[in-house]
Amino acid sequence: MSQPDLNLLITLDVLLSEGSVARAAQRLRLSPSAMSRALARLRDTLGDPLLVRAGRGLVPTPRALQLREQVGQLVQEAQAVLRPVQVPDLRRLSRVFTLRTREGFVENFAIDLMARIAEQAPGVRLRFVDKANKDSTALREGSVDLETAVVDQDTGPELRTQALFTDRFVGVVRLGHPLSQGEVTAAGYAAGSHLGVSLRDLDHGPIDRALAPLNLSRSIAITVPGFSTALGLARASDLIATVPERYTERLRADLHSFVLPFAVPSFTIAMLWHPRMDADPAHRWLRGCLREVCAASVLHSGLVDIN
Repeated sequence: MSQPDLNLLITLDVLLSEGSVARAAQRLRLSPSAMSRALARLRDTLGDPLLVRAGRGLVPTPRALQLREQVGQLVQEAQAVLRPVQVPDLRRLSRVFTLRTREGFVENFAIDLMARIAEQAPGVRLRFVDKANKDSTALREGSVDLETAVVDQDTGPELRTQALFTDRFVGVVRLGHPLSQGEVTAAGYAAGSHLGVSLRDLDHGPIDRALAPLNLSRSIAITVPGFSTALGLARASDLIATVPERYTERLRADLHSFVLPFAVPSFTIAMLWHPRMDADPAHRWLRGCLREVCAASVLHSGLVDIN
């Protein structure tokens, strides 16, 4: 069975709307003979004359009257599908976005992000899920809309990425801790009792690699699963936490933070999404909101850069 020519829908819509072969031809920029041939094809396809002569004009058949509204709606829907994506009416947008992040991001950025979204699109809801590993299957499957991550060689090459901010590690101790009383040296830092954070080998990672050329090493007293837990323990003990500065800004309230007295490479936090969401206007708007919130975050730590 041959497939119908869907272009005939547009021709049928115009013919039924105009009720005249000549006017339909003019509207479609066809010659009268080409329009007559198109009508003949429509009559053959539908098994109905559609337009029949009555005096000096044409009148629609009952079948044509039945089809007129249906065909018009189909053509409008097809035209809407083929138009470029339009910016959504944010005030009427109703959607749930799922963001996958590591511990600390929600506490530090979610409040500002929620406020911005509530102001622009009150019908949008956010759902945060924990990022326990770097597997981006959820992005590919569509169960997660956005992720935050440090982009490296393990990041899926097909994923889209955009930098949000650059961060660095800082030391954190309770108020009154010996390291809060004066200048911190590399030896003084290494001599303390430390908290390790088990995110991508942070309990033995860039900090320890930076200490090694100085012939220094630190003693990890306890390893915890996240930054907020590490900072909670540092607040209640003499343990030293080493955490990302901007990522944990709000979590470090009522604690003493200091720049590490040795060089540790900075790193960039980025957002990741699947390329199929590139052109989705609501998703693009969400990415803009997250980017603006991160760019607008202002550090209040009072740290002095040693570089």
